[in-house]
Amino acid sequence: MWSRREWHEFFGIVSKNARLMRRPLRPVDRLRQNRLVPAEGYSLAELDDVGLSIDQAESLGLPVDAGRVGSYGPNVMSLRDFLRAARARV
Repeated sequence: MWSRREWHEFFGIVSKNARLMRRPLRPVDRLRQNRLVPAEGYSLAELDDVGLSIDQAESLGLPVDAGRVGSYGPNVMSLRDFLRAARARV
C-alpha cells in the first residue's frame, strides 16, 4: 500500500501533466439560431481551415466527425490555439 506522502506525490505529478497537456475545447455546432450543441468531433472543413489532415488530427487525439458539413469559427480558433500550444511544447 502507498503511504499518504506517496499518494500526494502521485497526484502532484498527474495534475502537473494535466495542466501541461492542454486539450482544445469540445467542438460545438449550431442547431438553430442562438442554439449551440456539443458536436461529435471537428468537421473536415474546420480541419482544412487549420491545415490538418484527418490522420494528423487523430494522432493528436482530436475527435473527427466526417458527417458534419461546414465550419464554425470558434471551433477553428480553438483548434489554432491548441496547435500553437502543442508546437510550443515540442
